[in-house]
This record gives sequence, C-alpha cells and structure tokens, in this order.
Amino acid sequence: MSHDKRFAVLIDADNVAPKFIGSILDELSNEGTITYKRIYGDWTRPDLGAWKKVLLDYSITPIQQYSYTSGKNSTDSAMIIDAMDILYAGKVEGFCIVSSDSDFTRLAARLRESGEYVIGMGEQKTPKPFIAACDKFKYLEVLTLNSTVGSEKRRSGSQQVQEHEPDLPTAVEAPQTSMKVIRKAIIAIIDEISDDEGWAPLSHIGNILLKRYPDFDVRNYGFLKLTKLMKSCNCFEINATRNKDGNKFVYVRNIESK
Repeated sequence: MSHDKRFAVLIDADNVAPKFIGSILDELSNEGTITYKRIYGDWTRPDLGAWKKVLLDYSITPIQQYSYTSGKNSTDSAMIIDAMDILYAGKVEGFCIVSSDSDFTRLAARLRESGEYVIGMGEQKTPKPFIAACDKFKYLEVLTLNSTVGSEKRRSGSQQVQEHEPDLPTAVEAPQTSMKVIRKAIIAIIDEISDDEGWAPLSHIGNILLKRYPDFDVRNYGFLKLTKLMKSCNCFEINATRNKDGNKFVYVRNIESK
C-alpha cells in the first residue's frame, strides 16, 4: 500500500477569500494527508472577520501577525518562518502554499530544493514566477467551479456529454499556458516517447505536461479528463485496452503518424 504524502497547508488570509477553503482542502486531500492547517493574518482587522466561522468548521489554526507598519505585509514573513520550521521538523513531505502573492516565489523554490513537493493555489491573477516555482499550481476559481458543477450534476442525475464538448464552463478565460501551447506540447511529447508505431501512454503524457507546465490542469480548459481534452483537438488517435486483470490502459498517437 502506497504511503500518502503528508502536507502542511499554509494560507495567506490577506490574499484568499473564505469561500475557497472547502475546495482547497478537498483538492489537497486528493494529494495526500493534511497534517498542518494554518492561516496567517492580522486578526484584529475587521475585514478578516468572515474567516471566523470557517476556521472553526475546518479546524484551521489562525496565526496572529500584527501589521506593525502601514503598507508592509508582515503575514508573508510569518508564513515563511513557519514553513522553514516545519521543513526542519521533518514531519511532512509536501507543502501547499495558498496565496496569489509573488512574494512566496523564493519560499516555494527553497522548499523544492529541500526535496519537498510544493503545490501552489491562488487566483488567476497570481504572477507567473510563483506558479513556475511550484511543482503543481491550481487556480482557485477552477476548483470552486468544479465543485459547484459536480454537485449540480449529482443532484440532477448523470447527464450524457458529447465527446468534444467541455464537461464544465471554462473558469480561466486565458490560462497562462494556452490551449495552443498545450496542443503543440502534446504532439511533441508523443513524438519523443512513442513506440515504433507512434503510440504513447496517456498517463506518461499527463505527467510530462505537468512537469513542463505547473499550472496545467484539464479543468482550466473546461474538461474533467485528459482523454476528452485530447479528443477535442481532433489531431490524436486514442486506443483504450485492458489487460487480463481488467486494468485499463490508454494510448495516444498523432494522426499524421498513422
């Protein structure tokens, strides 16, 4: 049985709205076990009052950081110090930094240098350097939309979706990694890793895309599965097979490779 990664989730209250917290924790639970749940801010400020009930409901520990100087974000320093303390304690294998602030770029890079798996979560306005510094980056708008659409579909019953139609409305109007770039990358990856007949495992393609583009997520483009995204491109042939144990394997090749 594989060992789940233990994660520390550190949230910048100055840059994240309470409405996202359920989606944040649900998404991170798919990656591993959440060991630390901490949120940082100046809790004497009235505008952070909306977090009070959320912290109780999700058992998140608030860390007080006074704003000693106007215009200076002391929350960043508190998060960075705590992250390094947790790193040196050696009790987690991954960090989730929730913020749309580029000030955490160096922190993400430093944690990765120490062998930690770093997931970033922020709004679409998040600067590219912070996204690039993470192993994986998730847009909060997409996570929330995915949860909403999923709940609506469960209430209304399963619905048939056409193969080339998106599963959900695109939440990111202009992802930093465009669909055009992703399509070209997939074509190149298949050429690089395919067998003599041009077939490449879909799972390998997805892993390589994520390594090259930390913000890659099929949900950014309105799909729930990589297979459907690739079908929408109309330039790939897809073949699904099962072995004797019933396990499904999906292979893809460029149409011009036939």
